[in-house]
Amino acid sequence: MPMIRSLLTACTVTVLAASQLYATEARLVATGAGSDLQEDLEAASLALGAVEEGTTDGQELIAAAQADYQRMVAALYENGYFGGVVSIKLDGTEAADVSPLRRVASVNNILITVVPGPRYRFSRAQIAPLPRDAEPVEGYRVGETATTPVIRRAAQDGVDDWREAGHAKADVAGQDIVAEHANATVRSRIDLAPGPFLRFGRALLSERSQTSAVRQERILAIAGIPTGEAFSPQEVREAQRRLRRTGAFRSAVVDEAEVPNRDGSLDMIVDVEDTLPRRFGFGLELSSDEGAAANAYWLHRNLFGGAERFRIDGDVSGVGGDSGGIDYGLTAQLTRPAFLHPDNDARFRITLEHNDEPAYVSDLFEAIAGVQRYFSEDLTGEFGLGVRFARVEDAYGERNFNHVLGRGDLTWDRRDDELDPRSGYYTEVGAIPFLGIDGSESGARLSTDLRAFYSFSERFTLAGRVQAGSVLGASIEGTPPEFLFFSGGGGTVRGQDYQSLSGAIVAGQPVGGRSFLGLSGEIRAKVTDSIGVVGFVDYGYVSPDPDFSGGDDHAGAGIGGRYYTPIGPVRFDIAVPISGESGYGIYVGIGQAF
Repeated sequence: MPMIRSLLTACTVTVLAASQLYATEARLVATGAGSDLQEDLEAASLALGAVEEGTTDGQELIAAAQADYQRMVAALYENGYFGGVVSIKLDGTEAADVSPLRRVASVNNILITVVPGPRYRFSRAQIAPLPRDAEPVEGYRVGETATTPVIRRAAQDGVDDWREAGHAKADVAGQDIVAEHANATVRSRIDLAPGPFLRFGRALLSERSQTSAVRQERILAIAGIPTGEAFSPQEVREAQRRLRRTGAFRSAVVDEAEVPNRDGSLDMIVDVEDTLPRRFGFGLELSSDEGAAANAYWLHRNLFGGAERFRIDGDVSGVGGDSGGIDYGLTAQLTRPAFLHPDNDARFRITLEHNDEPAYVSDLFEAIAGVQRYFSEDLTGEFGLGVRFARVEDAYGERNFNHVLGRGDLTWDRRDDELDPRSGYYTEVGAIPFLGIDGSESGARLSTDLRAFYSFSERFTLAGRVQAGSVLGASIEGTPPEFLFFSGGGGTVRGQDYQSLSGAIVAGQPVGGRSFLGLSGEIRAKVTDSIGVVGFVDYGYVSPDPDFSGGDDHAGAGIGGRYYTPIGPVRFDIAVPISGESGYGIYVGIGQAF
């Protein structure tokens, strides 16, 4: 046994010695280079990358080193150094002098030496012609640092300016770029060829698009290419966005025809690829006071062959919680894109709900027909008309609410990520005017939800939220309980019991308030790429009056953990009251709290 151990030790030492013997040492020395240039040069080197990955084959290292000459020079040019000197030595021999036919088993040492020299500046920076009022890109001016990215951006922006002016076939006609080493300057001239002014011509389908399950006339109606109007790249992008927004297509591309028509128009080729028509999904949230909440949906993306979306949602909440009984609901919604305008969606929605809340029990039916308008990529609005019938049992007894109502919403969403926002903001403003029938009162419910996000490093994010609402016109007794306001629980004040704060008490029971203000603040920190922690404070105020007077408030605070997954962070929060009732709350779900 001792002999066997000695042999194993000897073999191990031999293997380690061999790995050290054949290991390649690689260095890059950039005399006088700043940290940014040093990093760019190191990132550009194939030889350094190969050694870092453990490559030992001599031929591969020689090939990488010889390719690095061009890559080092390109990195210098991109940083404004046009007179640099590059030397790459393999075991003391210049890599350029090593014959590719010579077989080399290994390379022990790679030394890359770069002398950047002076940084060059533009002595001439011309680009012409440009459309009226167009300016060259910032940095492309005499006296500025001359870099190849700036020159490329100047050329591309010049072409883009002409395309935005209706010249779809604009291109670079020529360029004259000379580095003058005697005075460390660059003379640059870019010539543009605007081409003819063009209008949108016919919208045509590609061969693949003609086999789509979505009818051809509907594809073109959804794209909404404005035939006869001046060509605009923005309109092309909008057409692609409209097609993708339907969800019916895996890909959607709108290309220009190669050659304009004789009448000054340019045909557009629409190419789409269908996605699977059906989809389903589900979600789950847990709360110590509200219990478990589950939801699921089934979606058909092309119900009648016109990219109509039909979606059925079902949800159950309050399972095992202390927030009353079990709530459940079912919603069916049909959406038809390109209704009277390419940026309009017609929507028809039917909702059935049973709500067993601490303050009331209700059964309701609601049917709404409306239009959603996409004003821009970030701004949407929706308006609908419908009817609502509800039977309610609460502190006032058993009552019926019958209404004709409208629903209006305006949403401005500039978040960088819906489930885990780190920057941007979200604004939603809603109004529900309701007209009573069969003796029910009339009024209006107004609400807003404002959120903002700011990251001051890669690891830390500040998040803030303001919620507010008010019921106008109707009394508390004459307002459907679902339209009144409560505070407490995961959606308002964590650490307080669900709907524990109410604007009014009748016969010892909460009935809700006619105005509400909620404030939430969080600081989110990423400990690692997959683990994060959160600290938060929530505040809620509910008043029986629509002018926010004479109300009560409460607050809660806590900490939480986040586990980041490809579908969003898994959230775990624990909170306690800091004013109001005593107790605690635990909340688990997918995505940030807001």
